[in-house]
Order: sequence, then structure tokens, then C-alpha cells
Amino acid sequence: MKESVSVLKGIGLTMYEAEAYVTMTSLISSTATEIAEKSGIPRSKIYDVLKGLSKKNFIEIEDGRPQTYHVKSPVEVLSREKDRIATEIDDTITRLTNVYENGMSQVQAPIWRIYGVEKIISQEVEIINRARTSINMRIGFLFEGEGEALVKAFKNRPSLKVNILASPTCYINGDEVNIIKMFKDEEINIQKADIPFVKVLISDSKEMMHTYTKFSEDKRNVLPETAIGIWNKYEDVARNYDERFMNQLKKMKKKGKKKS
Repeated sequence: MKESVSVLKGIGLTMYEAEAYVTMTSLISSTATEIAEKSGIPRSKIYDVLKGLSKKNFIEIEDGRPQTYHVKSPVEVLSREKDRIATEIDDTITRLTNVYENGMSQVQAPIWRIYGVEKIISQEVEIINRARTSINMRIGFLFEGEGEALVKAFKNRPSLKVNILASPTCYINGDEVNIIKMFKDEEINIQKADIPFVKVLISDSKEMMHTYTKFSEDKRNVLPETAIGIWNKYEDVARNYDERFMNQLKKMKKKGKKKS
């Protein structure tokens, strides 16, 4: 009951309203007196609580002496509230993203250093989510959990044009990881290439992120504590890197056609 009350409070009900609604899901139809007794809500408060639930469309009131209160199905009520909250969140994302991107464009030197694997992966996913048309990426290594996070981000943006050039394998915690297979299995466009120990993500030819890290002495495992990301929003720089990427991709495709 406590968990349900907590969730209902989270979507806008008061404590008493949440407790009353949870109680009514077992009573189905009942009087105010019965609801007050079962829920522990003071009788002096119960009528205002039930009026509040009626206004929020969680229950229906049937006139009579005494009045009868009918609970609405949790599936109906919570599905409606879920849709409402999702719409509000989407609208808020749109509004705040516009404000954020406008603010970013006013920054004099839009280059930031990002430390820590989790923050780097989070920034990569944010860039993918914000991209409008394209993501081009060079992958020379992956951190633990990064491949899965990138795959999920790309799958959530099926309209994006994605090109990835990657080393065939890397090592994570001593285990060999097949980078090409990881992305190809999810039908994400990736090609094998000779990529050094660096990672570059370019979005819409407008922003990009370099990621660097040190490796173990045998050059197999990354040392995650040394990871650093350089996030760059200079469009001229991003465009230049994007052009070089596309030129490399075109050359690879031409070679592939000649071999076939």
C-alpha cells in the first residue's frame, strides 16, 4: 500500500487522496464513512478528499442518501495519467532544449573537458539524442557498458543516418569484444577500419566529441580512470572532421566495389 500511495503522490494526489483511492480499489463502491474507516482518514476530512478525487477524475459520485462513491479502474486512471505526464515531459524537453541550445550558441568558447567514463558515455548518448539528421563515429575502443549504451541510443533514433568506422575488436576487463558484431547484430551501419586508440563522435557536422584514454602496458585494456572526453561545439571544426570522415568512408566503399 505504501508504494502505491507514494506513486500516486508522485503524480499529483495528496496523501489523503492517495490513501483514499488505494482503499477504494478494494471497496469498489462505498460510502464516505466506510472509506474513512478503512483508510484511517479523519471523517472531518473525507468529504473534501473525495471531492478532490472526483475533480481529478479518479472516482465517480452517485447522488443519494448517503452518497455512494465508485472507484475508477486503475488501468484507466493510471494509463491516462501516464500519457498526460509523458506529454508534459516531452513538451518540457522541447522547451528547455530550445533554451539550452540557444544558450550554448552564445558561449564564447564552446569546448569542455569531461572526466570519468560514466559522464563520457552519458554525454555521447545526449549528443545522439539531440542529433537531428546524422551521426558519424570512429571507434577505436570501448569502455565497459559503452557499446550497449550506444546501441540503445541508436535504436531509439531509427531516423538518424548513422555511419560507424571501427576497429574489429577491443578488450574490456581482459575479455575480447567484437565491436563490429555488436553493432551489426542490431542492424546499425558499421564498417571495419584501421582506427587508432581514439574515439570520435560527430553530430550533424555541428558538434563532436573526442575521447582519449591510456592503455595497459600490453595495449589491450583501457585504463578507465585516465579517460577524458573533449566536447567541441565549434561548427567549423566539426564540419572539417565530418568531411574527412565522409571522404574516408567513400574511399573505403570504392575499394570494396573494386574487390567485388
